[in-house]
Amino acid sequence: MIKSLKLKLSKDRFMFAELVKRDFKTKYKGSMLGMLWSVISPLITLLVMSVIFSRFFGNKIEHYTIYLFCGNILFSYFNDATNYGMTSLLWNAHIFTKINVPKYLFLFAKNVQAMINFGLTLCVFFIFCAIDGVPFTWKYVFLIYPICMMILLNLGIGLILSALHVFFRDVAHLWPIFSMLLMYASAIFYDVRQFEPAFQKLFLCNPVYQNIKYFRLIVLDGTIPSVWYHLMMLGTVLLFLAVGGIIYYRYNWRFLYYV
Repeated sequence: MIKSLKLKLSKDRFMFAELVKRDFKTKYKGSMLGMLWSVISPLITLLVMSVIFSRFFGNKIEHYTIYLFCGNILFSYFNDATNYGMTSLLWNAHIFTKINVPKYLFLFAKNVQAMINFGLTLCVFFIFCAIDGVPFTWKYVFLIYPICMMILLNLGIGLILSALHVFFRDVAHLWPIFSMLLMYASAIFYDVRQFEPAFQKLFLCNPVYQNIKYFRLIVLDGTIPSVWYHLMMLGTVLLFLAVGGIIYYRYNWRFLYYV
């Protein structure tokens, strides 16, 4: 039995590695700049947003470009990962309808692609911090926490979206609309402190904003969030993972009949 389990794990690892390679090659096939687009795209977005919004908020927020960059890279990562994840099952239906393979591997492979893009952009973010004179402190080590939370959050929401997309194709049209509304509710280009204290707390219901705020507290304020804040983020992530895991566990066999 142990031998059989080891063989299965070995096959799953091989399948996962091949899926990651395939998705990576497919995305940049025929592109002259290749992976550079992962950096160029968010930088262009940052430039446009900076030009538009710095006139209204730039004088009120110190290091506004970095403030904007924090929100932009984290939301872009969330948006890419969830959009890739949402279609992961349908795009790979020709595989899991023919061979027995854990279906969550397709979602995980898509998330690796989004993680690589995020990692490259994060390097550029730190360069911008140095150019803008933002001090680097030992507290930057704590950025590992929101990054891990974002990875798990994207997986949890990806599990939910990919399953719903199999049963309801309209999800592919509804999610971009919801994602756009979520972006405006993530305080990417404005400061939530301009609102009433009671209203500010509503922003914490947005899991993406939770991570954006954490990043800004560490990078711009040099402050480590409270233990309560860490637990709130962890609880939010576990909730999405639990819901996504339950959906996959209960309806896993039904995917075959809807793809």
